[in-house]
Amino acid sequence: MKNTDAILSFVDDRAQSLIALSDAVWEVPETNFEEIRSCALHTEKLAEEGFRVTRNVAGIPTAVMGEAGEGGPVIAFLGEYDALPDLTNAAGVMEHTPLPGNGNGHACGHNLLGSAALLAATALKNFLAAHDLPGRVRYYGCPAEEGGAGKAFMVREGVFSDVDAAISWHPMSFTGVFPPSSLANIRLDFTFTGKAAHAAAAPFLGRSALDAAELMNVGVNYLREHMLPSSRIHYAYLDAGGAAPNVVQAKTTIRYVVRTLDLADLVPLTDRVRKIAQGAALMTETRVEERVISAMANLLPCPPLEAAMQNHIERLGPPPFDEDDRDFARKMQATFPKSDIIAAFRHAGAKPDPDQPLANFVLPAGGNRSSLGSTDVGDVSWTVPTVQALGATCAIGTQLHSWQMTAQGQSSVAHKGMIHVAKIMAMTGLDLFTNPDLLEAAKKDHAERLAVQPYVTLIPADVVPSADSE
Repeated sequence: MKNTDAILSFVDDRAQSLIALSDAVWEVPETNFEEIRSCALHTEKLAEEGFRVTRNVAGIPTAVMGEAGEGGPVIAFLGEYDALPDLTNAAGVMEHTPLPGNGNGHACGHNLLGSAALLAATALKNFLAAHDLPGRVRYYGCPAEEGGAGKAFMVREGVFSDVDAAISWHPMSFTGVFPPSSLANIRLDFTFTGKAAHAAAAPFLGRSALDAAELMNVGVNYLREHMLPSSRIHYAYLDAGGAAPNVVQAKTTIRYVVRTLDLADLVPLTDRVRKIAQGAALMTETRVEERVISAMANLLPCPPLEAAMQNHIERLGPPPFDEDDRDFARKMQATFPKSDIIAAFRHAGAKPDPDQPLANFVLPAGGNRSSLGSTDVGDVSWTVPTVQALGATCAIGTQLHSWQMTAQGQSSVAHKGMIHVAKIMAMTGLDLFTNPDLLEAAKKDHAERLAVQPYVTLIPADVVPSADSE
């Protein structure tokens, strides 16, 4: 029996314990940098499983790291446990049923993400100990992936500087290798300050901060024609200046997110947005101040690790869903349009089959699929060779960041998918301990990419992690 097959029983041995962790985290959904109970649950589990625990990683109260083993390379598993606001829902129901409480919900499956990563790390460290093999296994509990860029702050503080390779995953409708592409982004607030005045009696004495923000939005809309089609710019008013129309608004704050396919394009596009803000302030005789909230790099590919992970995915095949799971998924699919189901297949690069409730196949290597979202795993991938899996944990067509995703978070489908992807990650991690050539190839590829374009964090040194980054 191959080592990578033998480790499967180590995953199964701890599976129920980590499913319980996932369900417990689902019950206490917490958002950016406020994951106090979720981090505590992971910290307790790390100690219970025999890891050496480091709290307050990078000075972030909701970040934790566990390490086991001695000598050899350091292989890291990246976990997350943050939820989303306003996406609460009861588990296992087929209609929108918000729960009482803070309104948060695990609509991106991060309760599963962190627990499966910890399951893989636990199985791998137990396997190394049982076979007296050298090597250190680490689990990083990372906060605030949903816009807070927790890993980017951790990278900035050197948390991953001695790691040799990193492994992670994300819940999805299909199983495969996570496409090594994402959008780099930066979040920044523009605050315009003007002068209040009576809007009828003396409007000429006022200087409208709201006018400045609206002119900025107009300018950015004209910019959209002159940027790469893969780039994205979004905005939201944080403070529109008040609810009184008979007062010239003296202060307005607007948040912008600028995204580009490559880190090298992010700075020049952001600078153009900044110039538009300055022009809007000039036109309205207001003053504008800028504050960076967070930033993320795009994902850097690592073909050697992706090929190794793909090999294990193809050997394992899809998760072992049964007819009860398929019946549950069919009922869930009835809550969203059939067009969402077809779009899910196309986005994954698979032939559409609208009658298929759960993925009964794995995605082939490569394929016509990409990710136009953003993830702070990108910053880790510029620091160490990194690979991610996609794990089928929900009905095909389920939209991430939806109440339907929250509703499926404690289902048999989610649990089976979580165990399945933990096996993929554990097998890939074991390869890195037992096949030195693979790790060497991954490091060589990574070094060559950085030689062409080095990593630069866009988070200024004086910016600290903040729950305000949602």
